[in-house]
Amino acid sequence: MIPPESLSVSLTSFTLIGLAEIGDKSQLVCMALAARHRHWPVLLGAATAFLVLNTLAVIFGAGVAAWVPERVTAAIVALLFGAFGIHALYARDDEESEEVVERSDHGIFFTTLLLILVAEFGDKTQIAVAGLAGSIAPLPVWIGATTALIMVSALGVWAGRTVLQRLPLHWLHRVGGGIFLVFALVAGWRALASMPLT
Repeated sequence: MIPPESLSVSLTSFTLIGLAEIGDKSQLVCMALAARHRHWPVLLGAATAFLVLNTLAVIFGAGVAAWVPERVTAAIVALLFGAFGIHALYARDDEESEEVVERSDHGIFFTTLLLILVAEFGDKTQIAVAGLAGSIAPLPVWIGATTALIMVSALGVWAGRTVLQRLPLHWLHRVGGGIFLVFALVAGWRALASMPLT
């Protein structure tokens, strides 16, 4: 039987991290990818990324994010999201190209994994998990936070498979490309803002 203290810590972590992540970039990335690709590779890629990120946060604490300067992480995010945004805006709409993409489940899995790993490393939710794990029981924190992030990603995938799929294909490309480019601009701004003044 699960001790009441551990259950309380898991529920607290689940609530805090879930509320913090709703509408965040990782959920929107899941929505955009799931609208154009099979949903299972997207969901598994997101889940794997959050398993890795939360494990790092719990083991190393908030100090992990300090190993890589924020400007470097933000610059990588900007370049990655910019590339995916431009690719989505110029994607062809013919059935042949879509069929090729649909077969590439491993590619979609690794795309989702890489995007979320890079975008969420050192993000507020990872730092929050590290902070919680530093002050209360680490394992229940990890369970609650990871469950919350996977469920929020699943909501994004569901929205991508239902709401966004009702839009024409070329509009899905535009929406996805626009989302990635907005994140690229935000990350680029973060990279510039965190550069030391000379």
